[in-house]
Amino acid sequence: MAEAFFPELFKSFFIALGVLLGGSLLGGLASFAMGQPLFIEMWRLSNFLRIWAIIAAIGGTFDTVYSFEKGFLNGETKELFKQFLLILSALGGANTGAMIISWLTQEHISS
Repeated sequence: MAEAFFPELFKSFFIALGVLLGGSLLGGLASFAMGQPLFIEMWRLSNFLRIWAIIAAIGGTFDTVYSFEKGFLNGETKELFKQFLLILSALGGANTGAMIISWLTQEHISS
């Protein structure tokens, strides 16, 4: 049974946000335990984890590629537009998470 579109859109945003925030915070704590600077590693990990947060949020690439194929070849533009919005929502969640980490660590400010 397929889930409604708008709940899926919100889940996509918050899954990407959670993957990025959780991965950056826990990875930063692990690097701190190993003697590396906490905030620098959190910021570096947030930049590294963006693409993985997006992939995790859209549920892997095969379903998305199949939906794009169905949209292009079968003329189902509605399905194509839905997948585009899901990817855009995941991008927004990952970018929001990276911005929160950037605000938290203040790594974007030069000294």
